[in-house]
Amino acid sequence: MRVQNDHDMKIIFVYNADSGLLNVVSDAVHKIVRPSTYPCRLCDVTYTITGMRREWRQFIRSLDIPVEFLHRDQLSKAYGIDGVPLPAVFMERRGELMEWMSAVEINACRTLQELIERVRQRVDRSLGMLKSDA
Repeated sequence: MRVQNDHDMKIIFVYNADSGLLNVVSDAVHKIVRPSTYPCRLCDVTYTITGMRREWRQFIRSLDIPVEFLHRDQLSKAYGIDGVPLPAVFMERRGELMEWMSAVEINACRTLQELIERVRQRVDRSLGMLKSDA
């Protein structure tokens, strides 16, 4: 089920990392050399050195809401948002953007499974609110 026109929603995951090949390589080295100081829990639990974790990719594909992934340098360009602690997840609904999951919440997730469960609960809640708005 995809959300229909009056209730258009999109989940936007924003990494606490910059885009670009040089940054990707630098981040990979950082994760190997000093993993305890790596600043992006979202990247850490959803990616390996070789790419997106299969379980995360499958989970994202299973959602009933479109998903977008951005890096911190892309957030301001795409949505005009600066100064929000990252990583974060935003919900866009009817053209309005709101923080949906804070850096504190994401950083509290120690495993991919914890992150998946938190996102799943939020999606269920959001879709339930849509039904009650109808």
